[in-house]
Amino acid sequence: MSPRLTFATAGRVLTQIRHDPRTIGLLLVVPALLIGLIAWIFDDTPVFDQVGPAMLGMFPFIVMFLVTSITTLRERRSGTLERLLVLPLGKGDFIGGYALAFGLLATAQAVVAVGWAVWGCGLEIDGELWMLVLVAVVNGLLGTMLGLLASAFASTEFQVVQFMPVIVAPQILLGGIFLPRDQMPDALQAISDWLPLSYSIDALNLVQDGSDGGQVIADVLVVAAFAVGALVLAALTLRRRTR
Repeated sequence: MSPRLTFATAGRVLTQIRHDPRTIGLLLVVPALLIGLIAWIFDDTPVFDQVGPAMLGMFPFIVMFLVTSITTLRERRSGTLERLLVLPLGKGDFIGGYALAFGLLATAQAVVAVGWAVWGCGLEIDGELWMLVLVAVVNGLLGTMLGLLASAFASTEFQVVQFMPVIVAPQILLGGIFLPRDQMPDALQAISDWLPLSYSIDALNLVQDGSDGGQVIADVLVVAAFAVGALVLAALTLRRRTR
């Protein structure tokens, strides 16, 4: 990998997105709007404080997965990737550039979503605000890396959507959003231990409760390890063109 080529690829992606207001709105505005809707639904109840942290994990994760996977797939289907790889640009540079670009967008998304949840919707947390932002950023990066991995196996945008029930839905159902993981049947709890979103939601709930920061960092490192693993697999399995 060449840092110069990786940064050049990231710059090209960010330039394209800058001229696409709908994608910018989907990335930065929609998660905050959905969090605001949840807060409005449970207005004057303690429910939003209970589920709000998990929403900061779920909505950005889904949005980053969809946008990243579809955008990367279009590059391959249009032949852009094949033309780029004729140049001195390796698969690692391409994937690394996309990861960097969407990683920056995931960071911006997390800052907007957390800021809106805390100061706009009144989400109360007992832990450190910067930790909430950190977990939200890493969770957005997880969605980005899994989106890059999914794009390597999909041939059409419809196939990307078909990955949702396989990659995204089980993590939402078993991640502890609807029921604490320690209250699930043993078999489901064992499965959830292998799903990265479970650790992200655990970390968000720990920050909300003001628990020990060391456990939060431990969960964040687990999520980051999953994200790096997905990034490596995406680089290894990326095809030049969709046939």
